[in-house]
Amino acid sequence: MVKRLQAHSVKIRTFIHATEDPEKVLEALETLFPDDVSPKDVEFEVIETEGYFGNPILVVDAELRRSKNVRKFLENLKKLLSEEDKAYLVEHAEEKVDETGTFYIRFDKQKAYLGEVKVTEGEDVIHVRIKVKAFPMKKESVVKAVREWLSDEDG
Repeated sequence: MVKRLQAHSVKIRTFIHATEDPEKVLEALETLFPDDVSPKDVEFEVIETEGYFGNPILVVDAELRRSKNVRKFLENLKKLLSEEDKAYLVEHAEEKVDETGTFYIRFDKQKAYLGEVKVTEGEDVIHVRIKVKAFPMKKESVVKAVREWLSDEDG
């Protein structure tokens, strides 16, 4: 049986520093999205802020809420993940899920720009937060759902 990860929403955040080309960072974000999710289905917000030393920073937030689009995003994400990254996330699922049932993954922003999806723990990242549906809604249930989803070969 194919295990699907059920989720309420997917939130994606990254930062665009003054030294970066905003177009390239947005291209990096697009790497995570499946072709059949329309940009109009993604809620985008860009906030201008300042870094620690007063340097301008743009915070880019994207959110998918419609279940069809969330499902497509998760199916695509699973295909993009290497076996090594899936194994890493399975192994570290306990620390990647919080008490509210949110599954956190960080992706290397530079590699995403080159079209490669790579899980990292670095600083220059694309943050993905997946609000998982699980019953009962407990951290253990979500960790189990995430592990089954990533371990399943078909889905």
